[in-house]
Amino acid sequence: MSSSVSRSRAAHGAAPALKIWDISPAVDEQAAVFPGDAAYSQKLHFALSPGCPVNVNTLTFSPHTGAHADAPMHYANGAPAIGAVDLLPYLGPCRVIHCLDCGPLVEPQHIAHALADLPPRVLLRTAAAASQSWISFTAIAPATLALLATKNIALIGIDTPSVDPATSQDLPSHHLLLEHDLRVLENLVLDDVPEGDYELIALPLKLTQADASPVRAVLRELPGKGTGKP
Repeated sequence: MSSSVSRSRAAHGAAPALKIWDISPAVDEQAAVFPGDAAYSQKLHFALSPGCPVNVNTLTFSPHTGAHADAPMHYANGAPAIGAVDLLPYLGPCRVIHCLDCGPLVEPQHIAHALADLPPRVLLRTAAAASQSWISFTAIAPATLALLATKNIALIGIDTPSVDPATSQDLPSHHLLLEHDLRVLENLVLDDVPEGDYELIALPLKLTQADASPVRAVLRELPGKGTGKP
């Protein structure tokens, strides 16, 4: 919305539009996935032509493509699929915490400066998206997740492919999510988001048998707060 439209809305008693940050990476044939996972592919199934009124594509991809929400069944047999989880954790006040240059793991000391009056959702910005690799990336130390669990959070998000290192076989941070019934968002893009508080909107699809779902994750400025102010 242009500034002139915003001024006009304000002059007539309507609040200016709140700023929105798109924190989802692009999803196409170039989208990175874990080695061995299904790559994104797309082909035209119906083509717009004199005998067909529409274009319809067939898509094939892993549910862990792009920004995505893991379901408990991703790391625990018999646990809920993504279509069965409560949507509330994916919608509402959140805090973006900068822990840049933290190395291979986000440790408790990297987030200690931003834990006062913590909202129910926390997103960790660790590095620029262009610098992330799906083979080596920053994950979350179990001690950090255990600390956040004491703050009564509902969701943790990170701007890397996983909360556990790529080489992990026992997935301790994923299992802490399960233990504390926390939801998770992975592979976010937080490059342009100042540290502070926002409204998170990142709803997964109602995939009733899936271990994860892509999300279109966005942050919205909180009314009266201004950009990033806690």
